[in-house]
Amino acid sequence: MKYFKTLILVLTLCFLTTSCFEDDDDVAISTTDINDFVWKGMNSWYNWQTEVPDLSDSKDDNSSEYNSYLNQFTDSEDLFNSLKYETGNVDRFSWFVEDRIAQQQEFQGISKSHGIRYGSVQINSNGDVILYVRYVANNSPASNANIKRGDIINAINGTILNSNNYNNVVKELLNETITLSFVSENGGILTPIEDKMISATVLSENPVYLMKVFNDIGGKKVGYLVYNAFRSSYNDELNAAFSFFKSENINELILDLRINGGGSVSTSAYLASMIYANAGLEKFADLKFNSKHNDEDGFYNFQNTLNVFDSNDIKTGEETINRLNTVNNLYVLTSNSTASASEMVINGLKPFIPVKVIGTTTFGKNVGSITLYDSPLSDFRDRSSANPGHLKAMQPIVFQIFNKNGESDYTQGFAPDIVVKESEFWNNILPLGDDNEVVLKAALDDIRGFTTKTSTSKKASSFMKKMDISVLDNKFEKEMYISNDYFQQKE
Repeated sequence: MKYFKTLILVLTLCFLTTSCFEDDDDVAISTTDINDFVWKGMNSWYNWQTEVPDLSDSKDDNSSEYNSYLNQFTDSEDLFNSLKYETGNVDRFSWFVEDRIAQQQEFQGISKSHGIRYGSVQINSNGDVILYVRYVANNSPASNANIKRGDIINAINGTILNSNNYNNVVKELLNETITLSFVSENGGILTPIEDKMISATVLSENPVYLMKVFNDIGGKKVGYLVYNAFRSSYNDELNAAFSFFKSENINELILDLRINGGGSVSTSAYLASMIYANAGLEKFADLKFNSKHNDEDGFYNFQNTLNVFDSNDIKTGEETINRLNTVNNLYVLTSNSTASASEMVINGLKPFIPVKVIGTTTFGKNVGSITLYDSPLSDFRDRSSANPGHLKAMQPIVFQIFNKNGESDYTQGFAPDIVVKESEFWNNILPLGDDNEVVLKAALDDIRGFTTKTSTSKKASSFMKKMDISVLDNKFEKEMYISNDYFQQKE
Protein backbone atom coordinates (compact mmCIF):
# COMPACT_ATOMS: atom_id res chain seq x y z
CA MET A 1 0.00 0.00 0.00
CA LYS A 2 2.85 2.42 0.78
CA TYR A 3 4.37 1.82 -2.65
CA PHE A 4 1.01 2.23 -4.35
CA LYS A 5 0.37 5.57 -2.65
CA THR A 6 3.81 6.80 -3.59
CA LEU A 7 3.10 5.90 -7.20
CA ILE A 8 -0.22 7.72 -7.09
CA LEU A 9 1.54 10.79 -5.67
CA VAL A 10 4.06 10.80 -8.52
CA LEU A 11 1.28 10.52 -11.08
CA THR A 12 -0.70 13.36 -9.53
CA LEU A 13 2.05 15.92 -9.02
CA CYS A 14 1.20 17.46 -12.37
CA PHE A 15 -2.11 18.62 -10.90
CA LEU A 16 -0.17 20.86 -8.54
CA THR A 17 2.92 21.82 -10.51
CA THR A 18 1.85 22.08 -14.16
CA SER A 19 -1.06 23.17 -16.30
CA CYS A 20 -1.99 19.63 -17.31
CA PHE A 21 -5.62 20.24 -16.36
CA GLU A 22 -6.21 23.68 -17.78
CA ASP A 23 -9.68 24.52 -19.04
CA ASP A 24 -10.45 22.87 -22.38
CA ASP A 25 -10.72 25.65 -24.98
CA ASP A 26 -12.92 23.44 -27.16
CA VAL A 27 -15.64 23.46 -24.52
CA ALA A 28 -14.93 26.87 -23.02
CA ILE A 29 -17.76 28.14 -20.85
CA SER A 30 -18.85 31.69 -20.11
CA THR A 31 -18.77 33.35 -16.71
CA THR A 32 -22.55 33.61 -16.85
CA ASP A 33 -22.83 29.84 -17.27
CA ILE A 34 -20.50 29.26 -14.33
CA ASN A 35 -22.51 31.78 -12.31
CA ASP A 36 -25.64 29.80 -13.15
CA PHE A 37 -24.00 26.69 -11.69
CA VAL A 38 -22.98 28.64 -8.57
CA TRP A 39 -26.48 29.98 -7.93
CA LYS A 40 -28.33 26.74 -8.66
CA GLY A 41 -25.94 24.62 -6.61
CA MET A 42 -26.22 26.94 -3.63
CA ASN A 43 -29.99 27.24 -4.03
CA SER A 44 -30.28 23.47 -3.86
CA TRP A 45 -27.81 22.52 -1.13
CA TYR A 46 -26.76 25.47 1.02
CA ASN A 47 -27.45 24.92 4.71
CA TRP A 48 -28.80 28.47 5.16
CA GLN A 49 -30.58 28.75 1.79
CA THR A 50 -33.79 30.12 3.30
CA GLU A 51 -31.87 32.80 5.22
CA VAL A 52 -30.30 34.37 2.09
CA PRO A 53 -32.77 36.53 0.08
CA ASP A 54 -30.82 36.14 -3.18
CA LEU A 55 -31.16 32.36 -2.90
CA SER A 56 -34.94 32.56 -2.87
CA ASP A 57 -36.57 29.95 -5.12
CA SER A 58 -38.31 32.72 -7.05
CA LYS A 59 -35.02 34.37 -8.03
CA ASP A 60 -34.82 32.55 -11.38
CA ASP A 61 -38.55 32.68 -12.24
CA ASN A 62 -37.94 35.47 -14.74
CA SER A 63 -35.08 34.33 -16.97
CA SER A 64 -34.23 37.84 -18.20
CA GLU A 65 -34.01 39.28 -14.70
CA TYR A 66 -32.12 36.21 -13.51
CA ASN A 67 -29.50 36.53 -16.26
CA SER A 68 -29.13 40.25 -15.56
CA TYR A 69 -28.51 39.39 -11.92
CA LEU A 70 -25.86 36.80 -12.82
CA ASN A 71 -24.17 39.19 -15.27
CA GLN A 72 -23.50 41.65 -12.46
CA PHE A 73 -20.70 39.32 -11.37
CA THR A 74 -17.66 39.13 -13.63
CA ASP A 75 -15.98 36.85 -11.08
CA SER A 76 -17.94 33.75 -10.03
CA GLU A 77 -16.26 33.71 -6.64
CA ASP A 78 -17.75 37.16 -5.94
CA LEU A 79 -21.21 35.76 -6.63
CA PHE A 80 -20.51 32.79 -4.37
CA ASN A 81 -19.34 35.04 -1.53
CA SER A 82 -22.41 37.25 -1.90
CA LEU A 83 -24.61 34.20 -1.32
CA LYS A 84 -23.01 33.18 1.98
CA TYR A 85 -25.02 33.72 5.15
CA GLU A 86 -22.74 36.12 6.97
CA THR A 87 -25.10 37.62 9.56
CA GLY A 88 -23.28 37.31 12.85
CA ASN A 89 -20.40 35.63 11.01
CA VAL A 90 -22.44 32.42 11.00
CA ASP A 91 -20.84 30.92 7.90
CA ARG A 92 -17.09 31.10 8.41
CA PHE A 93 -16.48 27.95 6.45
CA SER A 94 -17.90 27.78 2.90
CA TRP A 95 -15.44 28.48 0.11
CA PHE A 96 -15.15 28.69 -3.64
CA VAL A 97 -12.91 26.20 -5.44
CA GLU A 98 -10.76 27.44 -8.33
CA ASP A 99 -9.31 24.02 -9.15
CA ARG A 100 -11.30 20.93 -8.20
CA ILE A 101 -8.42 18.61 -9.13
CA ALA A 102 -5.98 20.36 -6.81
CA GLN A 103 -8.61 20.40 -4.07
CA GLN A 104 -9.02 16.65 -4.22
CA GLN A 105 -5.29 16.28 -3.70
CA GLU A 106 -5.35 18.75 -0.81
CA PHE A 107 -8.06 16.68 0.88
CA GLN A 108 -5.66 13.74 0.80
CA GLY A 109 -2.78 15.75 2.22
CA ILE A 110 -0.94 16.43 -1.05
CA SER A 111 0.08 20.08 -1.24
CA LYS A 112 3.03 22.41 -1.66
CA SER A 113 4.46 23.25 1.74
CA HIS A 114 7.54 24.00 3.84
CA GLY A 115 6.29 21.39 6.32
CA ILE A 116 6.09 23.60 9.43
CA ARG A 117 3.30 24.58 11.83
CA TYR A 118 4.03 27.61 14.00
CA GLY A 119 2.93 29.20 17.22
CA SER A 120 3.55 32.89 17.91
CA VAL A 121 4.05 34.85 21.13
CA GLN A 122 4.87 38.40 22.19
CA ILE A 123 7.47 37.68 24.84
CA ASN A 124 8.11 40.97 26.65
CA SER A 125 6.94 44.52 27.28
CA ASN A 126 9.15 45.79 24.45
CA GLY A 127 6.86 44.09 21.94
CA ASP A 128 9.37 41.49 20.76
CA VAL A 129 7.65 38.59 19.01
CA ILE A 130 8.87 35.09 18.30
CA LEU A 131 7.62 32.09 16.38
CA TYR A 132 8.07 28.67 17.89
CA VAL A 133 7.86 25.47 15.86
CA ARG A 134 4.85 23.36 16.86
CA TYR A 135 5.25 20.64 14.26
CA VAL A 136 7.55 19.55 11.44
CA ALA A 137 6.33 17.19 8.72
CA ASN A 138 8.46 14.15 7.96
CA ASN A 139 10.54 14.30 4.77
CA SER A 140 9.72 17.98 4.29
CA PRO A 141 11.99 20.94 3.48
CA ALA A 142 11.86 21.82 7.18
CA SER A 143 12.86 18.36 8.41
CA ASN A 144 15.57 18.14 5.75
CA ALA A 145 16.96 21.44 7.11
CA ASN A 146 17.01 19.87 10.60
CA ILE A 147 14.31 22.20 11.91
CA LYS A 148 12.67 20.67 14.98
CA ARG A 149 9.63 21.16 17.16
CA GLY A 150 10.53 23.70 19.84
CA ASP A 151 12.92 25.73 17.69
CA ILE A 152 12.55 29.50 18.18
CA ILE A 153 12.50 32.01 15.29
CA ASN A 154 12.74 35.77 15.70
CA ALA A 155 13.10 36.98 12.09
CA ILE A 156 11.70 36.19 8.66
CA ASN A 157 13.71 37.10 5.57
CA GLY A 158 15.98 39.25 7.71
CA THR A 159 13.23 41.28 9.43
CA ILE A 160 13.10 40.92 13.21
CA LEU A 161 9.54 40.41 14.44
CA ASN A 162 7.83 42.85 16.78
CA SER A 163 4.24 43.74 17.64
CA ASN A 164 4.22 46.64 15.16
CA ASN A 165 5.42 44.82 12.04
CA TYR A 166 4.13 41.35 12.91
CA ASN A 167 1.00 41.29 10.73
CA ASN A 168 2.92 42.25 7.60
CA VAL A 169 6.09 40.25 8.16
CA VAL A 170 4.39 36.97 9.07
CA LYS A 171 2.69 36.97 5.64
CA GLU A 172 6.11 36.29 4.13
CA LEU A 173 5.82 32.75 5.46
CA LEU A 174 3.46 32.19 2.52
CA ASN A 175 6.34 32.76 0.07
CA GLU A 176 7.69 29.72 -1.71
CA THR A 177 11.24 30.37 -0.45
CA ILE A 178 11.84 31.85 3.00
CA THR A 179 14.79 32.49 5.29
CA LEU A 180 14.19 31.88 9.00
CA SER A 181 16.47 33.20 11.76
CA PHE A 182 16.80 30.85 14.72
CA VAL A 183 17.68 31.94 18.25
CA SER A 184 18.17 30.46 21.69
CA GLU A 185 16.63 31.90 24.85
CA ASN A 186 18.10 32.31 28.31
CA GLY A 187 16.61 34.52 30.98
CA GLY A 188 14.55 36.38 28.40
CA ILE A 189 17.60 37.13 26.24
CA LEU A 190 17.52 35.89 22.64
CA THR A 191 20.85 34.86 21.13
CA PRO A 192 21.19 34.30 17.35
CA ILE A 193 22.12 30.77 16.27
CA GLU A 194 21.79 30.55 12.48
CA ASP A 195 19.68 31.36 9.44
CA LYS A 196 18.09 28.64 7.33
CA MET A 197 16.59 29.06 3.88
CA ILE A 198 13.93 26.57 2.79
CA SER A 199 11.78 26.25 -0.33
CA ALA A 200 8.35 24.67 -0.46
CA THR A 201 7.89 21.35 -2.22
CA VAL A 202 4.93 19.07 -2.87
CA LEU A 203 4.36 16.86 0.17
CA SER A 204 2.11 13.92 0.88
CA GLU A 205 1.72 13.77 4.66
CA ASN A 206 0.73 10.61 6.50
CA PRO A 207 -1.55 11.95 9.27
CA VAL A 208 -0.63 9.04 11.56
CA TYR A 209 2.40 10.93 12.82
CA LEU A 210 3.41 9.13 16.02
CA MET A 211 2.26 6.17 18.08
CA LYS A 212 3.80 5.24 21.39
CA VAL A 213 3.06 3.19 24.50
CA PHE A 214 3.94 4.27 28.05
CA ASN A 215 4.28 1.10 30.08
CA ASP A 216 3.76 2.15 33.71
CA ILE A 217 1.65 5.25 34.25
CA GLY A 218 0.12 4.72 37.67
CA GLY A 219 0.18 1.01 36.98
CA LYS A 220 -1.50 1.43 33.60
CA LYS A 221 -0.36 0.93 30.05
CA VAL A 222 -1.13 4.08 28.03
CA GLY A 223 -1.28 4.43 24.27
CA TYR A 224 -0.46 7.78 22.68
CA LEU A 225 -1.37 8.69 19.10
CA VAL A 226 -0.57 11.92 17.27
CA TYR A 227 -3.15 12.05 14.49
CA ASN A 228 -3.08 15.16 12.30
CA ALA A 229 -5.95 14.88 9.79
CA PHE A 230 -8.88 12.65 8.87
CA ARG A 231 -7.67 11.57 5.43
CA SER A 232 -9.49 8.66 3.86
CA SER A 233 -6.45 7.62 1.81
CA TYR A 234 -4.72 6.76 5.10
CA ASN A 235 -7.54 4.76 6.70
CA ASP A 236 -5.38 1.63 6.55
CA GLU A 237 -2.45 3.36 8.30
CA LEU A 238 -4.81 4.50 11.06
CA ASN A 239 -6.14 0.97 11.41
CA ALA A 240 -2.58 -0.36 11.60
CA ALA A 241 -1.85 2.01 14.51
CA PHE A 242 -4.75 0.49 16.43
CA SER A 243 -3.53 -2.99 15.61
CA PHE A 244 -0.34 -1.97 17.41
CA PHE A 245 -2.23 -0.59 20.43
CA LYS A 246 -4.41 -3.68 20.54
CA SER A 247 -1.39 -5.98 20.56
CA GLU A 248 0.04 -3.93 23.44
CA ASN A 249 -3.17 -4.31 25.51
CA ILE A 250 -3.25 -0.64 26.47
CA ASN A 251 -5.51 0.46 29.36
CA GLU A 252 -5.90 4.13 28.42
CA LEU A 253 -5.64 6.11 25.17
CA ILE A 254 -4.37 9.64 24.66
CA LEU A 255 -5.38 11.04 21.27
CA ASP A 256 -3.37 14.10 20.28
CA LEU A 257 -5.48 16.23 17.92
CA ARG A 258 -3.79 19.56 18.56
CA ILE A 259 -3.14 20.30 14.90
CA ASN A 260 -5.97 18.18 13.49
CA GLY A 261 -8.45 20.46 11.74
CA GLY A 262 -10.65 17.62 10.55
CA GLY A 263 -11.42 16.02 7.19
CA SER A 264 -13.49 12.99 6.23
CA VAL A 265 -16.61 12.27 8.31
CA SER A 266 -16.42 8.56 7.50
CA THR A 267 -12.83 8.40 8.77
CA SER A 268 -13.98 10.10 11.98
CA ALA A 269 -16.57 7.33 12.41
CA TYR A 270 -13.89 4.70 11.76
CA LEU A 271 -11.63 6.19 14.42
CA ALA A 272 -14.45 6.21 16.96
CA SER A 273 -15.15 2.58 16.07
CA MET A 274 -11.52 1.72 16.85
CA ILE A 275 -11.70 3.39 20.27
CA TYR A 276 -15.06 2.33 21.72
CA ALA A 277 -14.79 -1.24 23.05
CA ASN A 278 -18.52 -1.99 22.99
CA ALA A 279 -19.21 -0.55 19.56
CA GLY A 280 -21.76 -2.58 17.71
CA LEU A 281 -23.67 -0.84 14.98
CA GLU A 282 -25.06 1.93 17.19
CA LYS A 283 -25.47 5.48 15.96
CA PHE A 284 -22.32 7.59 16.19
CA ALA A 285 -23.46 10.78 14.43
CA ASP A 286 -26.59 12.29 12.85
CA LEU A 287 -26.45 14.53 9.77
CA LYS A 288 -29.22 17.08 9.09
CA PHE A 289 -29.51 18.79 5.68
CA ASN A 290 -31.67 21.72 4.57
CA SER A 291 -35.41 21.32 3.92
CA LYS A 292 -34.83 20.55 0.21
CA HIS A 293 -32.75 17.53 1.12
CA ASN A 294 -34.51 16.04 4.11
CA ASP A 295 -34.31 12.72 2.30
CA GLU A 296 -30.54 12.92 2.65
CA ASP A 297 -30.71 13.20 6.44
CA GLY A 298 -28.88 10.20 7.77
CA PHE A 299 -26.37 8.91 10.22
CA TYR A 300 -23.02 7.24 10.64
CA ASN A 301 -23.00 4.15 12.81
CA PHE A 302 -20.01 2.62 14.48
CA GLN A 303 -18.44 0.25 11.99
CA ASN A 304 -16.86 -3.21 12.02
CA THR A 305 -15.07 -2.71 8.69
CA LEU A 306 -13.53 0.27 6.94
CA ASN A 307 -12.99 1.23 3.32
CA VAL A 308 -9.49 1.80 1.97
CA PHE A 309 -9.00 4.57 -0.61
CA ASP A 310 -6.19 5.81 -2.82
CA SER A 311 -5.17 9.45 -3.09
CA ASN A 312 -7.87 10.06 -5.71
CA ASP A 313 -10.53 8.93 -3.22
CA ILE A 314 -11.15 5.73 -5.19
CA LYS A 315 -11.95 2.69 -3.08
CA THR A 316 -9.28 0.00 -3.31
CA GLY A 317 -10.36 -2.44 -0.60
CA GLU A 318 -11.78 -3.13 2.85
CA GLU A 319 -10.33 -4.05 6.24
CA THR A 320 -11.70 -5.30 9.54
CA ILE A 321 -11.48 -2.52 12.11
CA ASN A 322 -8.95 -3.07 14.89
CA ARG A 323 -11.09 -2.25 17.92
CA LEU A 324 -9.61 -1.70 21.36
CA ASN A 325 -11.25 -3.84 24.03
CA THR A 326 -9.35 -2.68 27.10
CA VAL A 327 -9.72 1.14 27.07
CA ASN A 328 -12.20 2.73 29.45
CA ASN A 329 -11.38 6.43 29.01
CA LEU A 330 -10.32 8.71 26.19
CA TYR A 331 -8.00 11.67 26.70
CA VAL A 332 -7.98 14.19 23.85
CA LEU A 333 -5.23 16.82 23.57
CA THR A 334 -6.60 19.95 21.92
CA SER A 335 -5.91 23.48 20.72
CA ASN A 336 -7.74 26.14 18.71
CA SER A 337 -6.58 24.18 15.63
CA THR A 338 -8.67 21.16 16.73
CA ALA A 339 -11.77 21.43 14.55
CA SER A 340 -14.70 19.82 12.72
CA ALA A 341 -14.13 16.05 12.32
CA SER A 342 -11.86 16.13 15.40
CA GLU A 343 -14.62 17.76 17.42
CA MET A 344 -17.03 15.20 15.94
CA VAL A 345 -15.02 12.42 17.64
CA ILE A 346 -15.27 14.20 20.99
CA ASN A 347 -18.98 14.92 20.61
CA GLY A 348 -19.84 11.52 19.16
CA LEU A 349 -18.06 9.48 21.85
CA LYS A 350 -19.24 11.49 24.88
CA PRO A 351 -22.54 9.54 25.16
CA PHE A 352 -20.61 6.26 25.28
CA ILE A 353 -17.34 6.69 27.22
CA PRO A 354 -15.69 9.30 29.46
CA VAL A 355 -13.85 11.81 27.28
CA LYS A 356 -11.45 14.24 28.98
CA VAL A 357 -10.25 17.26 26.98
CA ILE A 358 -6.81 18.67 27.82
CA GLY A 359 -5.17 21.77 26.34
CA THR A 360 -7.09 24.81 25.12
CA THR A 361 -10.59 25.36 23.70
CA THR A 362 -11.25 23.75 20.33
CA PHE A 363 -12.23 25.71 17.22
CA GLY A 364 -16.01 25.19 17.29
CA LYS A 365 -17.26 23.75 13.99
CA ASN A 366 -20.36 21.57 14.05
CA VAL A 367 -21.23 21.82 10.35
CA GLY A 368 -19.86 20.14 7.26
CA SER A 369 -19.75 20.33 3.49
CA ILE A 370 -19.78 18.49 0.21
CA THR A 371 -18.04 19.44 -3.01
CA LEU A 372 -20.47 20.72 -5.64
CA TYR A 373 -19.45 20.33 -9.28
CA ASP A 374 -20.93 21.77 -12.45
CA SER A 375 -22.88 18.56 -13.07
CA PRO A 376 -26.57 19.61 -12.86
CA LEU A 377 -27.97 16.20 -13.89
CA SER A 378 -26.63 14.78 -10.61
CA ASP A 379 -27.79 17.78 -8.56
CA PHE A 380 -24.16 18.95 -8.69
CA ARG A 381 -22.68 15.99 -6.78
CA ASP A 382 -21.03 13.88 -9.49
CA ARG A 383 -17.37 14.69 -10.04
CA SER A 384 -17.04 12.31 -12.99
CA SER A 385 -19.64 14.21 -15.06
CA ALA A 386 -18.44 17.71 -14.15
CA ASN A 387 -18.38 20.19 -17.02
CA PRO A 388 -14.93 19.86 -18.67
CA GLY A 389 -15.02 23.51 -19.71
CA HIS A 390 -13.75 24.71 -16.33
CA LEU A 391 -12.27 23.41 -13.07
CA LYS A 392 -14.34 25.53 -10.70
CA ALA A 393 -16.37 23.96 -7.91
CA MET A 394 -17.78 24.89 -4.50
CA GLN A 395 -17.39 23.62 -0.96
CA PRO A 396 -20.45 25.03 0.82
CA ILE A 397 -21.76 24.06 4.24
CA VAL A 398 -24.70 21.71 3.66
CA PHE A 399 -25.30 19.86 6.93
CA GLN A 400 -25.09 20.09 10.71
CA ILE A 401 -23.90 17.16 12.77
CA PHE A 402 -25.30 15.81 16.05
CA ASN A 403 -24.38 12.99 18.39
CA LYS A 404 -26.60 10.11 19.54
CA ASN A 405 -28.29 12.37 22.11
CA GLY A 406 -29.05 15.12 19.58
CA GLU A 407 -26.28 17.37 20.94
CA SER A 408 -24.54 19.84 18.64
CA ASP A 409 -23.93 22.82 20.91
CA TYR A 410 -20.22 23.42 20.47
CA THR A 411 -20.03 26.37 18.08
CA GLN A 412 -17.82 28.04 20.72
CA GLY A 413 -15.63 24.94 20.89
CA PHE A 414 -15.11 22.35 23.61
CA ALA A 415 -13.59 23.93 26.70
CA PRO A 416 -10.83 21.78 28.22
CA ASP A 417 -11.30 19.88 31.47
CA ILE A 418 -7.64 20.63 32.16
CA VAL A 419 -6.31 23.91 30.77
CA VAL A 420 -2.77 23.85 29.41
CA LYS A 421 -1.66 26.76 27.23
CA GLU A 422 1.27 25.47 25.20
CA SER A 423 2.20 29.02 24.16
CA GLU A 424 3.10 29.86 27.77
CA PHE A 425 5.91 27.31 27.49
CA TRP A 426 7.27 28.72 24.21
CA ASN A 427 10.87 28.57 25.43
CA ASN A 428 10.62 24.92 26.48
CA ILE A 429 8.57 23.15 23.80
CA LEU A 430 9.56 19.48 23.98
CA PRO A 431 9.22 16.84 21.23
CA LEU A 432 5.86 15.16 20.73
CA GLY A 433 5.84 11.94 22.72
CA ASP A 434 8.26 13.17 25.39
CA ASP A 435 6.59 12.33 28.71
CA ASN A 436 7.53 15.78 30.04
CA GLU A 437 5.97 17.61 27.08
CA VAL A 438 3.60 19.92 28.89
CA VAL A 439 0.21 18.95 27.40
CA LEU A 440 0.95 15.24 27.24
CA LYS A 441 2.32 15.36 30.81
CA ALA A 442 -0.98 16.82 32.04
CA ALA A 443 -2.82 13.80 30.60
CA LEU A 444 -0.30 11.33 32.03
CA ASP A 445 -0.47 13.02 35.44
CA ASP A 446 -4.26 12.79 35.41
CA ILE A 447 -4.01 9.06 34.71
CA ARG A 448 -1.55 8.82 37.61
CA GLY A 449 -4.17 10.48 39.81
CA PHE A 450 -2.48 13.89 40.07
CA THR A 451 -5.58 15.84 39.10
CA THR A 452 -5.44 19.57 38.36
CA LYS A 453 -7.68 22.05 36.55
CA THR A 454 -4.90 24.18 35.08
CA SER A 455 -1.23 23.74 34.27
CA THR A 456 0.63 27.04 33.98
CA SER A 457 4.20 28.11 33.30
CA LYS A 458 6.01 29.71 36.21
CA LYS A 459 7.95 31.78 33.66
CA ALA A 460 4.85 33.21 31.97
CA SER A 461 4.51 36.93 32.62
CA SER A 462 1.62 39.35 32.39
CA PHE A 463 2.92 41.00 29.21
CA MET A 464 3.31 37.70 27.35
CA LYS A 465 0.61 37.39 24.70
CA LYS A 466 -0.28 34.72 22.18
CA MET A 467 -0.31 36.26 18.70
CA ASP A 468 -2.80 35.51 15.94
CA ILE A 469 -1.35 33.47 13.10
CA SER A 470 -4.54 32.85 11.11
CA VAL A 471 -2.97 34.36 7.98
CA LEU A 472 -1.31 30.96 7.56
CA ASP A 473 -4.54 28.98 7.94
CA ASN A 474 -5.31 26.64 5.08
CA LYS A 475 -9.03 26.31 4.39
CA PHE A 476 -8.51 22.58 3.80
CA GLU A 477 -7.28 22.17 7.37
CA LYS A 478 -10.57 22.92 9.18
CA GLU A 479 -12.91 20.87 7.05
CA MET A 480 -15.52 18.22 7.72
CA TYR A 481 -16.79 16.73 4.51
CA ILE A 482 -18.69 13.77 3.15
CA SER A 483 -18.19 12.24 -0.27
CA ASN A 484 -20.45 10.33 -2.63
CA ASP A 485 -20.17 7.09 -0.66
CA TYR A 486 -22.53 8.63 1.92
CA PHE A 487 -25.21 9.20 -0.73
CA GLN A 488 -24.57 5.92 -2.51
CA GLN A 489 -25.24 3.88 0.61
CA LYS A 490 -28.63 5.62 0.93
CA GLU A 491 -29.69 4.86 -2.64
